[in-house]
Amino acid sequence: MSRIGNNPVAVPEGVTIEVNENLVTVKGKLGELTQEFSGVEVAMEDGSLMVKRPSDSKEHKAKHGLYRSLFLNMVEGVSKGWTKELELVGVGYRASNQGQKLDLALGFSHNIVMDIAPEVKIETVSEKGKNPIVKLTSHDKQLVGQVAAKIRAFRKPEPYKGKGIRFVGEQIRRKAGKSA
Repeated sequence: MSRIGNNPVAVPEGVTIEVNENLVTVKGKLGELTQEFSGVEVAMEDGSLMVKRPSDSKEHKAKHGLYRSLFLNMVEGVSKGWTKELELVGVGYRASNQGQKLDLALGFSHNIVMDIAPEVKIETVSEKGKNPIVKLTSHDKQLVGQVAAKIRAFRKPEPYKGKGIRFVGEQIRRKAGKSA
């Protein structure tokens, strides 16, 4: 991870970073994120964020790359934002939303109604002849991924027909099934 950790995190215009003793706060046009850190030294140098490790111990090497990646994701999130798209593949699978409530019809005896965190913007797209798509957008990459994984867990794609909830562009490993 040291190759990743040694790279500086470039700070674009409109993004401010505050480094306290063990807390980094990143503010941008889309929001504000904070991250605690330990085992590394973080400093602002020449308009970029540098992460340095105090020694070459296994723990410090691991945290070096980890925190650099987390800080990069925070900077990118508050400046551009993160988006995940989920596709519902299956006959009769539908998705709709009213505000922050996501209503999924996935072939069960009842619809699944899920409350989405207020930091995540949700949008459902249903076009005739195409699979419904659920778009999740937020400045927090971890939160978007967690919500997307929770939605996907309701009906994971199965390997025989490929039905279920999958990420847009995800390849499902298919099985042949019975041969008559």
